[in-house]
Amino acid sequence: MQFIFETFLERLSQSVDEKDFRDAMAHAAAAFDLVRFAYLSIPPRTSARPRLISNYPSPWTSRYLSNRYHVIDPVIQRAKGDQSLFLWGLDDGRTSLSQFERKLFDEAAAFGIRCGLTIPIQDKRGNVAAMSFAADRLDPAFLRVAERYEEAFRFLATCFHVCVRRKLSADRVIDGVQLTAREYECLEWAVQGKSARDIGGILGVKRRTAAFHLENAIKKLGVRTRTQAVARFSASRKVFG
Repeated sequence: MQFIFETFLERLSQSVDEKDFRDAMAHAAAAFDLVRFAYLSIPPRTSARPRLISNYPSPWTSRYLSNRYHVIDPVIQRAKGDQSLFLWGLDDGRTSLSQFERKLFDEAAAFGIRCGLTIPIQDKRGNVAAMSFAADRLDPAFLRVAERYEEAFRFLATCFHVCVRRKLSADRVIDGVQLTAREYECLEWAVQGKSARDIGGILGVKRRTAAFHLENAIKKLGVRTRTQAVARFSASRKVFG
């Protein structure tokens, strides 16, 4: 178990885009014999598009997003108001669904998504997300895994959510300046006193690559030195953290 967690955290630390994050979670889920997962970050504004990172079939995820199914999805609606892990897709639960909700489940089933386990995520900033592990049937093996590794799944989901928000969201805006994932990440390590050589080793890139991203961040922030950039970054995080 420890090896799974260490590998997962290492892959998250090296992730810079959605594909990296998708691969990291898929690899961790496979260690528990879980094939499909979906992470959905729910925007605070209802008109905004949610962030979906998943290895569900792409025709289904495209349909889900284009039809804004997250607005009526009973799994997502429950995740918004419940912090406990829960199973969904049980036959005896369909009687309480609306016509539109049953239609949604029927469409998902056509892509092999008939049931699953969902972990609601509500962070200290009030952000809401959900991590679901899906299957085509609730067989005994799936149920045993869901029960036995409940806390492990919560840990994986929470770490995933925090890293995605830190690296892929608008949180990379410093005083109105948007930094790339790498620029932000390098500056974060610089705040902790790491040199370009240190940062390169941590991120698995060359020293000059880390220095390049740091220099870009310095220019974007409109300051002259790394020390000034670090101070501005730290001041901004105190305001928004």
